[in-house]
Amino acid sequence: MRLLFITSNRLGDAVLSTSVLRHYVETYPGIRVTVACGPVAAPIFQAVPNLERIIEMPKQKRGGHWWKLWKSVVFTWWDIIVDLRGSATAYVLPGWKRVVLPGNDDGVHRVEQLGQVIGVTPPPYPKVWINKKNRERADLILPATDKRLLIVGPTSNWVGKTWHPERFVETISQLTEKGAVLDGAHVLLVGAPNERDMAENIIQSLPEDRRSEIFGSESLLTVMACLERADLYLGNDSGLMHMAAASGCPTLGLFGPSRDEHYRPYSRWGRAVRTDWSFDTIMENRESRFSKENLMETLPVVKVVEAATELVTSYRLQEKNHD
Repeated sequence: MRLLFITSNRLGDAVLSTSVLRHYVETYPGIRVTVACGPVAAPIFQAVPNLERIIEMPKQKRGGHWWKLWKSVVFTWWDIIVDLRGSATAYVLPGWKRVVLPGNDDGVHRVEQLGQVIGVTPPPYPKVWINKKNRERADLILPATDKRLLIVGPTSNWVGKTWHPERFVETISQLTEKGAVLDGAHVLLVGAPNERDMAENIIQSLPEDRRSEIFGSESLLTVMACLERADLYLGNDSGLMHMAAASGCPTLGLFGPSRDEHYRPYSRWGRAVRTDWSFDTIMENRESRFSKENLMETLPVVKVVEAATELVTSYRLQEKNHD
């Protein structure tokens, strides 16, 4: 059997879409997979079981990327074609079963909507597959110690949803101080290659022997291998936040000018903490539609520290009972 899986350009949406891919990979063991997606998202699919090909689809004028995709797959018979970008492509390719996402449903979380499309309720959790090489690389990046690991994603692709650096500094300090839930934890800071400058003050606030960083210097699957080991991931609403949730680690996403009911970390241990202002209130009070202002003002440190402490404590209690 062969599956053509067409998914997002954006990292976060692509991670969420792995819920659907996981369903088919686990339902049809051995199914051969071809993934078509944007260049930014492509690396997260490199270890998918029985992967035959990743087709990168950088956007081109007049929909040229769709024409290019069609030409590259039209001579293959597809047992299943999944198009989560709602194009007409699935209907002009030879195949048996077609699953096409018609558009966004603002009544449910995006993963729950994807579950409805494939007829699975509750939907599978998103999953990003990694391999032995990625885990070995993580061994070299992370300190060989029994200290707790706090991974922080302090950046995002929009200043509006980027929590203030000084509040990250204070939160890290409170979570890792003596007697706190992550007492003495090592801190790994992560972000995109062009985002390190945004995190500079946070990086410098930590002693060198208690911090590591990955800002585009490692593959996304190596980042994923690090996330698997985290005692907590704390970060803005971003693709890395969704990767953290997919890793299974306790994940706390910070929300303001985006809807947590649609995009909260979707996993057993995924939680969202949002600004005191609702999404609608934030949107009504911003300076302009194209404003570059920070819209996370009404999320205080105390609210994040309390949510993080409760999440980590609950996770440990559950794990202890499970053992």
